[in-house]
Amino acid sequence: MVNKLMHMQRVKKQQGATLLGMLIVGAFVVFAALVVMKVAPAYIEFMSVKKVLKAMQSESLGTMTNKEIKDSFEKRASIAYVDTVKGSDLVIEKAPDGGAVVSVSYEVVKPIMGNVSVLIDFSARSDGK
Repeated sequence: MVNKLMHMQRVKKQQGATLLGMLIVGAFVVFAALVVMKVAPAYIEFMSVKKVLKAMQSESLGTMTNKEIKDSFEKRASIAYVDTVKGSDLVIEKAPDGGAVVSVSYEVVKPIMGNVSVLIDFSARSDGK
């Protein structure tokens, strides 16, 4: 009998998650999923930009003019569905080995909800640094 009474007291002390707690956790999960869904396309496009720049590095960039490099980027970017970066955004520098290094830095602003937005800075180079 005493064991049963002690067991019932322990059961009373045990409590599960409250409705308010579940709503708060649910709201946090929904907000996190919303942010990921809004930001993921920008990161996917950035990976495409990096892929295009890496592919360009395999070309002989040292023998190409700046206009040819920018045109090459434009063609590759249109195939890779890159809309954010244009050839005019590229920075072309001469490398010590006689080649060229193409780099780009840009920002993407993604609205989350209402007047809340996320600003993401991206930077990529053709030599991978």
